[in-house]
Amino acid sequence: MAVVGIVPAGGSGERLGADRPKAFAVCAGRPLVEWSVEVLAAVCDRVIVAGPAGHLLPGWVEGGPSRSASVRNALAAAPEARTVVVHDAARPMLTKELVERCLASLMGVDGAIAAAPVTDTIKKAYPDGTVERTLDRSRLWAIQTPQVFRAETLRRALAVDDEVLAGATDDASLVEAVGGSVRVVEASPENFKVTSAADLARAERLLC
Repeated sequence: MAVVGIVPAGGSGERLGADRPKAFAVCAGRPLVEWSVEVLAAVCDRVIVAGPAGHLLPGWVEGGPSRSASVRNALAAAPEARTVVVHDAARPMLTKELVERCLASLMGVDGAIAAAPVTDTIKKAYPDGTVERTLDRSRLWAIQTPQVFRAETLRRALAVDDEVLAGATDDASLVEAVGGSVRVVEASPENFKVTSAADLARAERLLC
């Protein structure tokens, strides 16, 4: 059962303040994307990176107009995949243990996704800012990656137009939309996404 890792890495790095695509921003002495690829390669049979046009390395595929479109392009290059592990290039704190726990949690469901329990009080507000209600945080999760899926279900979920893909905040929501079952797997809040220069500095401190 081929396990294929997919790393969508098409981010521009604009919010990071980088002079290059985010995947190539230097983090603790190496390109950001290398941290994720190294861990996935230790678990998966194959790893495919979907990168920005004009910056593709050997074995990479060109990303699409959105994150999920990039995942679709990478998955199309892996017809052998039976299980897919999708992980953001911008989450360098990935561990082999977390990937393995997500894979083990796929039993009986279509997807298993890393997530951290929400610790802040979360309120739902009307457009004018008035609070509508306070949500029960005991049932709320901040979703991360890796996100592990049965390949046939993910292929079906990604078989939509680019507009739908662009509106998806993660691949799990697309799987849910086609009736797939998804399980959350508790992960550390330290598995955060590097978006700003402050995030990059934090990641470097943790990785060094």
